[in-house]
Amino acid sequence: MTEHSPYRLAEELEHALGDPTDARTTFSYTTCLDLDAREEFPARICRDLDAWGLPDYYVPVRHGGRLRDYEHALQLVRTVARRDLTVAVAHGKTYLGAVCVWVAGGDEQASRLGADVRAGVPVALALTERAHGSDLLAGEVTARRTDGGWRLHGEKWLINNATRGTLLSVLARTDPAGGPRGFSVLLTDKRELAPAAYRHLPKVPTHGIRGADISGIVLDGAQVGPHALVGAEGTGIETVLKALQLTRTMCASLSLGAADHGLHIALGFARERRLYGRSLTELPQARQVLASAAADVIAHEALALVASRMVHTATDELSLIAAVTKYLLPTGTEDVLCALGGVLGARAFLVSGQGVGPYGMFQKVERDHRIVGLFDGNTLVNLTALVQQFRSLVRHWTRSTADPAPALAACELAVPLPEFEPTRLSLKARGGSSLPAALPGLIEELREQAAEQPALKWAVDAALRLLDVTDRLHDRMAGFADVVADVPEDAFELARHYCLCVTAAACLGLWVCNTRGAAGQDGLWRDGVWLRAVLDRLLVRLGEEPPDTGAAYDELLEEALRAHERGRLFSLLRLGLVRGSV
Repeated sequence: MTEHSPYRLAEELEHALGDPTDARTTFSYTTCLDLDAREEFPARICRDLDAWGLPDYYVPVRHGGRLRDYEHALQLVRTVARRDLTVAVAHGKTYLGAVCVWVAGGDEQASRLGADVRAGVPVALALTERAHGSDLLAGEVTARRTDGGWRLHGEKWLINNATRGTLLSVLARTDPAGGPRGFSVLLTDKRELAPAAYRHLPKVPTHGIRGADISGIVLDGAQVGPHALVGAEGTGIETVLKALQLTRTMCASLSLGAADHGLHIALGFARERRLYGRSLTELPQARQVLASAAADVIAHEALALVASRMVHTATDELSLIAAVTKYLLPTGTEDVLCALGGVLGARAFLVSGQGVGPYGMFQKVERDHRIVGLFDGNTLVNLTALVQQFRSLVRHWTRSTADPAPALAACELAVPLPEFEPTRLSLKARGGSSLPAALPGLIEELREQAAEQPALKWAVDAALRLLDVTDRLHDRMAGFADVVADVPEDAFELARHYCLCVTAAACLGLWVCNTRGAAGQDGLWRDGVWLRAVLDRLLVRLGEEPPDTGAAYDELLEEALRAHERGRLFSLLRLGLVRGSV
């Protein structure tokens, strides 16, 4: 199982962008470091991405674009993020700005916006306010009805592309009393506003993504027409929360790209560095750190891959899988980068200049990635979203009433995805979670495989322990079934563990569903190399004692080093890199 369409498309983009180690390439590491030092927006690089056609993949097919499924979009944005997170955030923001219209807008409104996006017109999502942050129900920006539509007043702050964006999806209070039905989304086109009706706030200096347009906007009686309303009046909060299920899932691409880049730099260093007369790759401590990081990267990729497909196959439970993905990938990738920084030592802190070589990008990757955990709902927001569904999750687990079919369809990569239907999005997963529900059946299939492939017996042992952990976890979750607000730390810890158990199910699903009847697997798929190492690593992250997994970690690291040497991305599925690239 090596060839897969989304990876082929991402490979096309990778090669179209040229060699990032060549300073003459527009999208080069040298250029990205220079722009970062000057805190300058990567305008020319974004224009090149427009010319390639990346904005087409931000627009659903039904609205004139090429976004047929979210798995392809995930891999495309991952490719950009692997080169530079600032560029990925700056360019990909247009999808975030438009997604409320894809979720709730009318066909005519969505078609007009789709044409703008495909033409390279930047769009922003104006949610947050200076005094309220993530507390959307406290928002003070107002939209008052007029004979000609709506008049907007107030300030939005810390908005990505607030200044550069031509259109903004503005969440505004349309009922003075506020409340869940007191807000609406209005698609605001600056081209239609009077010049005195708005002003931009200065760009805010940031630790990471220094070149991005993180700024704000003041709306002072900005008049928009009735066509600006997205969906029905009073549905703004619901629309935003549903839209964020999509964007939280897609944020995985940013973490995957950062991890790809960081691991590539560390593997290159380990291959070249010699200590005590030996290569760094021969030293036990360095090998363990590198192998553990590699296992985490593959686990995160597996979860992201399955989650992007569940947008289509399990749309009504996306409130769960999006929260799991948005928590686990940013936090897990931060841990990966921190561990790899230990391998690099002083080189993890170098910026640029003579003798820095390829290592100057590492500190940028690490700085830039720290903000990913804050985008589209921070870590605590996503963990709280999980805790608030403990009651339903426990009920369906104990009664075995959750249907595993949606998750299994997502895991089987050869199965075409159904068209995404936004009307199926729900604020709660009323039918439970299909990924954990699939665990018992997946383990039985893995047992059958192990009867013919002895190397898989270690994976079976690890999978059985993970099933036991998942069962005990649900017993403990039952003690917090009534928590709505003021979530205690113990409940947060259970939610963290739940994310790891869901990831284990995604990994098992990918393995079992894509190796049925397969023979002669190679690379990471030979003898369950990646599966054995990843399940072991997930048990460690859960605080459990893993079984003996054989030589899985050593084999996984050798595959990572081999991919680095041959100019391939270290990933579950094959993707060739531009030579010298990451």
